Amino acid sequence: MSERWRRWNVRVAGGFGAILILTGVTGYLSQDPAALMSQAVPYDVFHVIFGLVGLTLGLRHRPAGAALFNLGFGLIDLWQVVAGLTGLFPARLFDLRPADHLVHLVLGVALAACGAAGVRRR
Repeated sequence: MSERWRRWNVRVAGGFGAILILTGVTGYLSQDPAALMSQAVPYDVFHVIFGLVGLTLGLRHRPAGAALFNLGFGLIDLWQVVAGLTGLFPARLFDLRPADHLVHLVLGVALAACGAAGVRRR
């Protein structure tokens, strides 16, 4: 993995992890049934748990783990788009909404590409 991709994946995993934690906590604290995005408690817990993983990889400067996290979470995001549009798991559990699909699509492509570039460059 080139030094550039090592740094990039560590920063993305750490920064994205922090955003996931904030997203999960904010979603849990502001329960609004008319919100554009899901606020299901399992979805918020999912964000916090995976946010802690990403943040830890970033803070501990684990380039290989960060690249795998970015790739894996990007693929999970892309799966959530498919699941949300087709009703497959975890669409109902997470109460996925159309705005979630758009965010998951954009982030999924970006994270998967970043992680794949990091994993590929060993």
